Amino acid sequence: SSPQQQSVEFVAVRVQDPRIQNEASWNSYVDYKIFLHTNSKAFTAKTSCVRRRYSEFAWLKKKLQKNAGLVPIPDLPGKSFFSFCNEDFLERRRKGLQVFLDKVVHMTVCLSDSQLHLFLQTQLPVGHIQDCIQGHTPYSVTDAILTYASSNQGLVQAQEDDSIKEPSLTISYESMESSSSAEGKNQTLSDKHALIIHNSLKLCLSHSIRKSFC
Repeated sequence: SSPQQQSVEFVAVRVQDPRIQNEASWNSYVDYKIFLHTNSKAFTAKTSCVRRRYSEFAWLKKKLQKNAGLVPIPDLPGKSFFSFCNEDFLERRRKGLQVFLDKVVHMTVCLSDSQLHLFLQTQLPVGHIQDCIQGHTPYSVTDAILTYASSNQGLVQAQEDDSIKEPSLTISYESMESSSSAEGKNQTLSDKHALIIHNSLKLCLSHSIRKSFC
């Protein structure tokens, strides 16, 4: 391909691999793997891999709509009383979530919303995402994404090799160099912040979530 083609920005997002968590319990639910690969400057990490459940997508849509004002946010697939064991239902829902994210990641109003980035590029629970956005956590949005990305690097690389088939691809991160006050902070996380973020991520990456990844 020509250099001109290579410079075109892209955002590729895939919703894959529905899995039942806490099976045979009253707390069972289905979550989906979200793999994102991009060269867009809008994203801090160029690749990411997380798992999210339908209720978290519903939370995201509500938050995005609140910030988007009159700009309509795409619809989610509808709720249903089908059993989680119904593969047709799970596949329809997966496709609906895929369509939702495909549209959202190409909307400027959504790309400027940090809630979307934390949803796609960290495994933070939605309550922690809200705290981070409101400045109630000792780590910033960028800190959280970079720390999660570095802890998840092997997983994401394996997913890349499997899905993208670009052997020369490497994971790179954008530092917010335009902000002189944030430059030093984004270049190197302080030990204290890194420890706090890692402890938060440990809560999110329980053994059941770890086992459910690729």
